[in-house]
Amino acid sequence: MIKKYYYLTKPGIIRGNLIPAIAGFCLASARQSFDILLLIETLIGISLVIACGCVLNNIIDISIDSKMKRTKQRALVTGDISIEDAFIYATILGILGLGVLAEFTNLVTVSVGILGLIFYVIVYGYAKRKTVHGTLVGSISGALPPVAGYLAVSGQVDSAALILFIILVCWQMPHFYAISLYRLKEYKNAGLPVLPIVHGTHNTKIQILAYIVAFIAASYSLYAYGYTNIWYLLVALILGGVWLYFGLKGFKNTNVNTWAKMMFRLSLIVLTVLCIAISLSGFFA
Repeated sequence: MIKKYYYLTKPGIIRGNLIPAIAGFCLASARQSFDILLLIETLIGISLVIACGCVLNNIIDISIDSKMKRTKQRALVTGDISIEDAFIYATILGILGLGVLAEFTNLVTVSVGILGLIFYVIVYGYAKRKTVHGTLVGSISGALPPVAGYLAVSGQVDSAALILFIILVCWQMPHFYAISLYRLKEYKNAGLPVLPIVHGTHNTKIQILAYIVAFIAASYSLYAYGYTNIWYLLVALILGGVWLYFGLKGFKNTNVNTWAKMMFRLSLIVLTVLCIAISLSGFFA
């Protein structure tokens, strides 16, 4: 049963969000002293807040999850965990997470945590059922972990925090559009108005390219504003160029599922390497 509660928090999502959170923390630390204890405390707080949001998301998505192959065995769908117990679990996680951030970071970081919860659970939870723009709405909460990591050190919103936010928004759109392409049947069964269903595959490929271009521009901005060095810029441009190249190949690839899965995996590599470059470059900007 402990394992079921563990997976209710969607640990893969938590791990994926901690990578950009670390990058944001390191970028801010480059202009101050690096505090490893603060990093650990920040990551614990962010993890607990994200876990809270994921459990609440599981609760409101029971009807959707029951219609999708990859989610119909989740504990809330099968009844292994009751809605009441899941809500108590989420509440405890949320209180602990925000408490840790309040104790060890600052008010603005706590505010970002609360904002992320509201957008992920309530705003995105509603939008993804009603509009094709649900993915864009969801990207707002998904772009906040690096901002939280940055603010835990800096304590104030500045151009670097905004750039990190824009980078993650631009990254998420191609990432999730790729998912929607190779899981199109599942989204149709669940009745979700994702872009490929509403506007078609070709339009989705165009949107993917547009956001990759925006991602490249946003990534360049960290260098242009003096937050990173030339080595970061080279890495960012190479990553963006490779991602764009394979995005363009999608217009010639007749096997959409294969191409979309490749783009999904590539997006993960792009984000991971970019975050490493941000983490290292900030100290030598």
